Amino acid sequence: MNADARHEPRTAEREYDIVLFGATGFVGALTAAYLAAHAPADCRWALAGRDLAKLERLRERLAATAPACADLPLLRADAQDTGALHELAASTRVLATTVGPYIWYGAGLVAACAAAGTDYLDLTGEPEFVDRMYVDHDARARESGARIVHACGFDSVPADLGAYFTVGQLPAGVPLTVDGFMRSNAVFSGGTLTTALTAMGRGPQLLAAARARRLHEPRLLGRRVRGPVGVPRFSRETGSWALPLPTLDPRIVARSAAALDRYGPDFRYRHYASVRHLPVALGGTAVVGATAVLAQIPPVRQWLADRWEPGRGPDAERRARSWFSVRFVGEGGGRRVFTEVSGGDPGYGETAKMLAESALCLAHDALPEVSGQLTTAVAMGDALLDRLQKAGIRFRVAATA
Repeated sequence: MNADARHEPRTAEREYDIVLFGATGFVGALTAAYLAAHAPADCRWALAGRDLAKLERLRERLAATAPACADLPLLRADAQDTGALHELAASTRVLATTVGPYIWYGAGLVAACAAAGTDYLDLTGEPEFVDRMYVDHDARARESGARIVHACGFDSVPADLGAYFTVGQLPAGVPLTVDGFMRSNAVFSGGTLTTALTAMGRGPQLLAAARARRLHEPRLLGRRVRGPVGVPRFSRETGSWALPLPTLDPRIVARSAAALDRYGPDFRYRHYASVRHLPVALGGTAVVGATAVLAQIPPVRQWLADRWEPGRGPDAERRARSWFSVRFVGEGGGRRVFTEVSGGDPGYGETAKMLAESALCLAHDALPEVSGQLTTAVAMGDALLDRLQKAGIRFRVAATA
């Protein structure tokens, strides 16, 4: 499903292949550990962050199990230091960042990568940030050849590549619909809570960013792509209650569909939480709704954020018990297909894996000649799908009709 691939990296002369920024944070450290275990021996990678002492302690921990990491380069940079960010971007072919909330700390790094022609990856689930970065930096990234790829973790790789995988099982050239149903038993970290509360408290800014993007984004001609929120319903396909998830995921899937003709002349995607029991569904909806209302009050929003300190998250034992599953129902051309993407701890273990494999994919794989703000399906497609399957994230066809 990919376009013609390229084999020679634009930035082969850079000092590093991959730089991981925010490496000492909770997910950052997990990503660093994954790279230490899985990066090829010839991969030139480095750790970056604002606290050199913390970076040194992380390197020591990595070297305890991966001795080659004893000489891992450490780069000091602050998210608010424009000069340092430009130096960081100019030093590497791929820059992956875990420093959020991105609406506060991410724009400078996107700008630096777009200017330097450096591929950029993050873990954002913030629609406002993604829309702002498109308006501000997509054109420059297209000129420089940079690939700006947001949402390279649980937001929104399972939905994006799961829909991509599902579309690949359906006939080409016909209208298609895909619904995704997400289930998980995982818990979240302080950083995730802070990001969610920040987004909930910025409703007007979110709407303004979306309007600005619509003014800048070219209209899709001859095709139609939709990502409606949907309504709560009982899903016979999954035997569960389907609650619409107003997350970044359906927007990412829709942007992949708009960029790739394989999604057909008329494509629709809806994204749901799948809940077995009605009381749980009603209770979850009430909690999310109440939290969204309370997040509009700054002191209350801060109080909620303080309940779980950023930088902390579930321990290894709890992560080992966590899992996720996203089931997809795809239809078109008289064919119906049921697929599933599943794995372990979604927010941390698997998110670190997704981010690290995305960075390795951009650094080492033959990929389409594309640039600008992209999705994982558009930028990496089959190559990342193959990597994630080999890394233990399952993509399977459950049934067809």
